[in-house]
Amino acid sequence: MNVPRLVIAAPSSGSGKTTVATGLMAAFAGRGLAVSAHKVGPDYIDPGYHTLATGRPGRNLDAYMCGPELVAPLFAHGARDCDLAVVEGVMGLYDGASGQGELASTAQVAKLLRAPVVLVVDASSQSRSVAALVHGFASWDPQVRIGGVILNKVGSQRHEVLLREALDESGVPVLGVLRRAEQVAVPARHLGLVPVAERRGDAVGAVAAMADRVRAGCDLDAVMALARSAPAVPGEAWDAVEAVGAGGAGKPDLGSGVVAVASGAAFTFSYAEQTELLAAAGAEVVPFDPLRDEVLPEGTRGLVIGGGFPEVYAPELSANEPLRKAVAELAASGAPVAAECAGLLYLARSLDGLPMCGVLDAEGLMSERLTLGYREAVAVSDSVLAAPGTRVRGHEFHRTVLEPGAGAEPAWGLHQPERRVEGFVQQGVHASYLHTHGASAPGMARRFVERCKG
Repeated sequence: MNVPRLVIAAPSSGSGKTTVATGLMAAFAGRGLAVSAHKVGPDYIDPGYHTLATGRPGRNLDAYMCGPELVAPLFAHGARDCDLAVVEGVMGLYDGASGQGELASTAQVAKLLRAPVVLVVDASSQSRSVAALVHGFASWDPQVRIGGVILNKVGSQRHEVLLREALDESGVPVLGVLRRAEQVAVPARHLGLVPVAERRGDAVGAVAAMADRVRAGCDLDAVMALARSAPAVPGEAWDAVEAVGAGGAGKPDLGSGVVAVASGAAFTFSYAEQTELLAAAGAEVVPFDPLRDEVLPEGTRGLVIGGGFPEVYAPELSANEPLRKAVAELAASGAPVAAECAGLLYLARSLDGLPMCGVLDAEGLMSERLTLGYREAVAVSDSVLAAPGTRVRGHEFHRTVLEPGAGAEPAWGLHQPERRVEGFVQQGVHASYLHTHGASAPGMARRFVERCKG
């Protein structure tokens, strides 16, 4: 594949990557181009804004969870038949998984994709020093090609002149300048930006404002020329049917019934490949909204409840008693149920004192402590997702705790940063705080759908 592409990176978090990346996506989509949107790392929220900007699913490229070998294939899968691909980085350009060198960094992904990098620099408190900063980032790793700079939070015309004069000596072209007074405000809370699903009307306006800023401040023709300078992407595109058919399973069986997938504002954390894998394994994937729907989709044989913000919507989730009872009845029947993080809390007896589904004998509580980081895990109980001994890599991201009762086995043994067991396996239920990427372990989707047949 030889799709034009760019990686949008920065020296550090808070420099304006999301504004620039989302603005570029929307600006080029506004020109009638098919734009493929990607995010480095495990972030679920930024891809929602990317989806709004492009009209295509925002996808993640995570070299820790999926392995470096899947980065290019997953990229090629998402960018198939597109005119341009824009990849938003994570943290600072060279920041990756803690203590593991470049693994999962934006720089590693840029190298794996052979993609030029546009460095977004917060220039609000510097002038000539910007050249030293850009030179350092451009020369740190010769395999990372910094193809241009977009200066953000520039104070005045005079400030812009000083910055441009300094960068003339660096050899890295300035592709755009965004003024400080024109910043687009996007609301945030304890786990990052507020997801698109919770503020769709306002989010549409915010994305449009980002596009307007980028159009006004950036040389889009120069940006596109840089994107077109990228060589072919190595390897073949990832394919969900091939992935679930690996390991001797053969072609998918299309008689596995409905797998209901929780959606809506309370459950926004999911990777596009997850539903693609379930469908490839033979399931009919049907979304439902636990905030509004009082019954599960007709013919439901399995249930998937991903992550999100149940604590924000706990009163509404609790008030939907008919659906809570339906979920509890499905779980009691032994049907496969897979829940991650928010889904785990929804299956608990209560969340901050409000009744939930009561599938698990556990109480969920908000906490002052943020639990965040990559995890290595091994399945310690036989479940609808994994046989004992199955190894996966995942990510934890929550500010809640669960006080467990009895009646369930642990789901995972975690090996970093400390050894502990986590999650619940009970009849057909697998519930855990651990977020996993389906493409890294497609056998879990295949196993889940096979259990739906029974």
